[in-house]
Amino acid sequence: MPKNRILLIIVFLTSFSGYGQTTIDSLENQLSKSLPDSLKIVTLFNLSVEYQYQDFNKSQAFANQGFDLANQKGWNWAKAKALERRSFLNSINGDFISALRDDQELLKLSISMIDSTAITTCLNYLGFDYQELGEFDEAYYYYSQTYRMAVAIKNPAKISTAYINLASIFKELGQYDEALNYLELCKKINLEIKNSTAQPFILEEAGDIYLRKNQLDKAKEALLLSLRLTREQKEFILEPAIFQKLAEVSLASNNYTSAFAYYDSASIVYKKSNNQFGVAQVKLGEGKIFLKQGKYDSALRLTEESQALSHSLNARKAESDCLNQLGELAEMKNDFKKALYFYKKAKALGDSLVSRETLTKTFQNQMRFDADIKNSEIAELTDFKKKQTKAIKQEAFIRNILVVAMALTAIVLFTVYRSGQRRLRINKLLLEHQEEIKQRAIELEQLNKVKDKFFSIISHDLRSPINSLSAILTLMENQNLKPEEFSRLAKELKLQFNNTKTLINNLLDWALMQMDKLKVQPVKINLLELANENYKLLSTLHLKEISFNNSIPENCFGLADSNMINLVFRNLIMNALKFTESGGSIAASLQDKGTQYEICISDNGVGISEEVQKLIFEKTVGYTTRGTANEKGTGLGLILCKEFVERNGGQIRVESELGKGSKFYFTIPKFN
Repeated sequence: MPKNRILLIIVFLTSFSGYGQTTIDSLENQLSKSLPDSLKIVTLFNLSVEYQYQDFNKSQAFANQGFDLANQKGWNWAKAKALERRSFLNSINGDFISALRDDQELLKLSISMIDSTAITTCLNYLGFDYQELGEFDEAYYYYSQTYRMAVAIKNPAKISTAYINLASIFKELGQYDEALNYLELCKKINLEIKNSTAQPFILEEAGDIYLRKNQLDKAKEALLLSLRLTREQKEFILEPAIFQKLAEVSLASNNYTSAFAYYDSASIVYKKSNNQFGVAQVKLGEGKIFLKQGKYDSALRLTEESQALSHSLNARKAESDCLNQLGELAEMKNDFKKALYFYKKAKALGDSLVSRETLTKTFQNQMRFDADIKNSEIAELTDFKKKQTKAIKQEAFIRNILVVAMALTAIVLFTVYRSGQRRLRINKLLLEHQEEIKQRAIELEQLNKVKDKFFSIISHDLRSPINSLSAILTLMENQNLKPEEFSRLAKELKLQFNNTKTLINNLLDWALMQMDKLKVQPVKINLLELANENYKLLSTLHLKEISFNNSIPENCFGLADSNMINLVFRNLIMNALKFTESGGSIAASLQDKGTQYEICISDNGVGISEEVQKLIFEKTVGYTTRGTANEKGTGLGLILCKEFVERNGGQIRVESELGKGSKFYFTIPKFN
């Protein structure tokens, strides 16, 4: 249940509904009449809200009708409300890919309308979508942007929402004390603005944190209080989510009867509203109980039913959870082959979520850029308006002074002039100070992004080969591998660990570089031998047949740090191998540039688009994509290449065309 965005949705329902407590019958009767299009759209959205708790399919149908009519009329205000409604329904139905698509469109629309409040809301929605897809670095970015916008527009309710969202991110990262601190801030600000509607959501989030900390008594106390407040405030949308959490607390306490009872309560609510995603979640939870009880057949039946429902709803993250549970069931039955199959399928589904998200990266970056531009425009317009008002008041004041004080002496005029000059000097100093603070803030934000990128890479890219090794060792221990299967898996595992070894080396070099621990120690370098050595080493790590032509002349020596330039050769040749099909070729060449040598590593592989060429050397972006044999990357290699080349007094650049290959050029000083 998407609790992180429910607070904002409640505001939307309250402000948008034209009829308050109007029943479904009266709304449908109103819709059957000849209404103006604007009132018809409002009625459709209100029907969608009312049916949300009784018939989920009808709720979606009314939301889509409102969207179509808004689109037809070209009314941005109505289209924005329709997108917000559709996105919310998709998210509570587990289809976070569709919710993400609607929220991206909603953000674009809000930016075009220069609506700061709507932009803040959209950033919050996007953060939630990415959180549910497991992309916590992206979620943290959007939640932090939500907080900045909320502070800028001085909206305490949205600041409160940002706090609870940030708490949920730290909870997912296992930093429970930090998460609880954010919930305290959220509680404090809601007390200040006298907003009691947020308290059930804060308690529900706190209950989940205590559950993960295995503080079961505290978890149960917080969740039961949240349930009581939810019913008092009639915010029934949160009720089934609380039931599910209470079921998990009971399961952790080995109280299976209570766990089943809470899941049954959640199921009744979901079935009443025809919410199939909620039903799928309950089935998965009940399957966990049977699994813990050792009733594997019942657990298997419920988990398979949940997986089928999740698949039909396009709820990919939920389906991945089901596949992992099926893998665990297979392990319990000692069917390790089947377990490995389900784990691989779950991982592939998770990777497809990431790849789908990657398809939107370019658009997403453009949206971020547009949002920043529009926010700057809004700030400039606001500042201009304030200055204009101030100038008008000053002019009126001066006119009055001139009328009243025509007889001021030359001394008074000179004093006024001196005072004006002094104010100008003070203003100039203040502007310089503000610019310095702004520059430091930018530098700190960039360092924070670098840190977030570092931890994101560690959490995403070091986990896969270790899981694969664990699964294969289990199969070997139970003698479930045939010789030919072991040979094939060993090759795949070798390739994964070679990639991981390169990743770890790059991460360590990158970390040392960020801490300024790497010092440049120039020595004489034989460029021909360095290129040959790196190709021979890297070609053994790939299964592709790719030729290498090294035309660097003999006796060409550079003056640079040997380890750094070796890393540059290694990463550029490895990238060429990665993005070149089997049967292709790679070449190394050199040009004399006077005091420097320019080395070129070229290939006839897939090439790089112009948009991506602008990103690949950016430290805070870390752009990456998979190779022709599905090799993974992190984007760190080229960032390190740029840093190391520049630290040795050189420059690096790229020339590429899609389908025709790429050429990477870098320069280093000559050894005289």
